[in-house]
Amino acid sequence: MSEGLYTIGELARRTGLPVRTIRFWSDSGVLPETGRSAGGYRLYDEAAAARLDLVRMLRELGIGLEAVQRILARRVTVAEVARVQVRAVDAEIRALRARRAVLSLISERGATTEEMLMLHKLAQLSAAERRGIVEEFVAGTFAGIELDADAAVIAEWMRELPDSPSPAQFDAWVELAELIADEDFRQRLRRIALSGPGPLPAYELRARVLAEAAPALAGGVPPGSAAGRQVLDVVVGPVADRGELLEWLETVADARVERYWALLAALNGHQQAPPAVPAFTWLIAALRAHDGAAT
Repeated sequence: MSEGLYTIGELARRTGLPVRTIRFWSDSGVLPETGRSAGGYRLYDEAAAARLDLVRMLRELGIGLEAVQRILARRVTVAEVARVQVRAVDAEIRALRARRAVLSLISERGATTEEMLMLHKLAQLSAAERRGIVEEFVAGTFAGIELDADAAVIAEWMRELPDSPSPAQFDAWVELAELIADEDFRQRLRRIALSGPGPLPAYELRARVLAEAAPALAGGVPPGSAAGRQVLDVVVGPVADRGELLEWLETVADARVERYWALLAALNGHQQAPPAVPAFTWLIAALRAHDGAAT
């Protein structure tokens, strides 16, 4: 070592970096040499050694050589580059999460080759592409249907998907993608939209079904029994046309539709409503059993 100067080999021993890496950085211009020895070896002073430590730190943070050069030339600040790098790291984390979710699903399900390809393809979709799939589904389902205010809000909510789904949300997204690709499900949802409001306010009816029919179902009360008739009367009240109510319930009470809402709630971090379709199924059976005797 010349006085106060280091060769590439000495810098390598000092930093633990490979000689070829330091030589490459020097050739790239991020570590200019201070001078040459009598034998033609590159020499670097203390300032260059400190610069090498900075380059090493920036590279370990994943910042490319071109950005490092801009930082060293003071054409851009470290903070500006760091902000860009944060976005790149976030994208990489999202990709890793999606990859982990796919691997977890494959290990849990024992997926076939075709399923693995499908899962991998879904994992590669961007947030915009995922939204596009839901957009197409919503647009196709409600095409030509004039939605009321509540239905319009619900249709917009259908479009909500997280930019960076967790493994659990990715699992929900996979199930959702499979569901909305089912043409029979699409047609069922369209029939529900076309059926319009029922003879009873939907939210009020759902509350009564959960309060009365659900306990009857859990308690093993037969829908066609006298006790079942009493529960039915409490739930539906003095409805003018129970036949109309039965027809409407048979259209809207669908387990797949309820699962769809549960998946959307899981994807968007919303609280999931308690399942109501089993209790509605009990109510439908009670209406069928007692409709002939209804007044």
